[in-house]
Amino acid sequence: MELRVKNTRSASSVAGRKASRFSAIRKSFLASVVVGCLTTISATAQGDDWAKFRGPGANGLPAKLDQNLPTSWSDNENLIWKTPLPGMGASSPVLFQGKIYVTAHDGYGQDKDNPGDMSMLVRKLLCIDAASGKVLWTAEQPSTTKQEDFASFTLLHGYASGTPYVDATGIYVYYGTTGAAAYDFDGKLRWVTNCGAGTHVFGTSNSPCVYKNVVIVNASVECGDLIGLDAKTGKELWRAKGMDASWNTPIVVAGPQGDELVVSVKGKVLAYNPLNGEQLWSCKGIDDYICPSVLEYKGILYACGGRKNTIVAIKPGGRGDVTASHTKWRLDKGSNVSSPILLNDRLYWFSESKGIAYCAETESGKIVYEQRIEPKPERFYASPVAADGMLFFVSRIDGTFVVPAKDEFSVLTINKFESDSSVFNGSPIVDSGRLYLRSDKFLYCVGKK
Repeated sequence: MELRVKNTRSASSVAGRKASRFSAIRKSFLASVVVGCLTTISATAQGDDWAKFRGPGANGLPAKLDQNLPTSWSDNENLIWKTPLPGMGASSPVLFQGKIYVTAHDGYGQDKDNPGDMSMLVRKLLCIDAASGKVLWTAEQPSTTKQEDFASFTLLHGYASGTPYVDATGIYVYYGTTGAAAYDFDGKLRWVTNCGAGTHVFGTSNSPCVYKNVVIVNASVECGDLIGLDAKTGKELWRAKGMDASWNTPIVVAGPQGDELVVSVKGKVLAYNPLNGEQLWSCKGIDDYICPSVLEYKGILYACGGRKNTIVAIKPGGRGDVTASHTKWRLDKGSNVSSPILLNDRLYWFSESKGIAYCAETESGKIVYEQRIEPKPERFYASPVAADGMLFFVSRIDGTFVVPAKDEFSVLTINKFESDSSVFNGSPIVDSGRLYLRSDKFLYCVGKK
């Protein structure tokens, strides 16, 4: 652990020396002003950061679409830095005020042939300097309950799937049966709250969502509930049932009657009041397990998922069952795991099971193109990002596909780090002309040198 904390105090002499006393008071006053300024900056700086799953708008788009990213990279080209990670992880990195936060797991489940002792499983939250790639600190959280064995589908992504959420109040993570946790910016654990003991062969794969003072966790696997926790204490504020077969991260959108917390579950898309968990409306969704998160674009929600690959477009708002009144269109093509991306009135996605790239009109659902990807990649678990008129799709083992965001499909480049044979499950992030990618072994920073 590389965190070093140094406490300094005024070297006041004996009491009665007015100059020293005044100097100490002056320093204290200036310090309070600086802290106040930092708090204000902290509260407003998130707009240009990538501080939660899928970025500022939870849609894979940076705040500024013009990033001047490279379209080709390798071990020897446009690689700014790479940092070894202490274990596997399918979570995405996030970035807040010059620091990157990413999770990994260690102690158990690194080798499928010799996974080790499950009681030694530990999750690790890393804080990394975005400019240099230097690890600033690591916070460890031992596993507190039994996990799913390192076998079957768990082999594909491990035990650190949830992406952190960061805002001015701290860092929030979800570790499945170990619980939801909050950390200060020095890596100190503030609280950890158990959210259920259920396990599944698919494991846990959703990330916390924070709205005002509420940390919201989709604990579908652990207890079947959506849970609202107090951000300061971790105390449960509310609980909503019905998170059936739901592996996606909730989003908050501005509805016509106020903010709505939206999540996709088996058979339905549901909306809640994010402050108290009151259900607002439900709409017929996709009758299967759901991995991709809901997207919002120009006031319309887009939910997809399931083995049959379905997408449904829904208008937010309303009360009760809004299937008949608020469904815009439904399309029997979609993505099973990876979330789509929306750009310039187009919806783009890769079907990881079929090896087909799709583009559809957001307004009508009309297919613009349906093209087989050559060479066919093994799978896409990561969700894409967009910048500079390009789409970046990260496959598990076959590299990153750079695709122009146009009405005709083409692959501009496929970029791989030949020195890294591990799996890339985490979704990439974009900030200030740099693209950050994580594998099971490294965190990479790519940019034009």
